Amino acid sequence: MSLELKTHNEETVIVRIGKALDFRNASEFKAQCQDQVQEGARNFILDFSDTGILDSTGLGSIFSLYRQVSPLNGQVVFASVSRPVQVVVQLTRTYKVFRQFPSVEAAQDTLA
Repeated sequence: MSLELKTHNEETVIVRIGKALDFRNASEFKAQCQDQVQEGARNFILDFSDTGILDSTGLGSIFSLYRQVSPLNGQVVFASVSRPVQVVVQLTRTYKVFRQFPSVEAAQDTLA
C-alpha cells in the first residue's frame, strides 16, 4: 500500500496514490481521507503520477470523497494523471466532474 498523504496547508491535502487505487486499497483511501476531512481538510489533490491501475472501486472511493467535501465548498482535483488513469477518466467521463492539472504544483497554485 503506497497511499501517502501530505498536508499542503490547513485545508489542502496532497494524496500520492501510488501504483494502484483499486478494490484492495479503496477502503483505506476512504478512511484516510475521511480522517483528513474531520481534521479540517477541504481540498484534495490526487497525484496519479505513478498510478497504473484505477478500477471502479477506486473511482467510487474518489466520488465518495467528492460527495463529502462538496457541501463544504471543497474540491477534489487530479494531478499528473498517468496514461492508464487518463484512459479510465476518458471512458467514464470523470473529467466532467474532476478538474485535471499537469502537475501537483499547478493544482496547488489554483487551490491556494
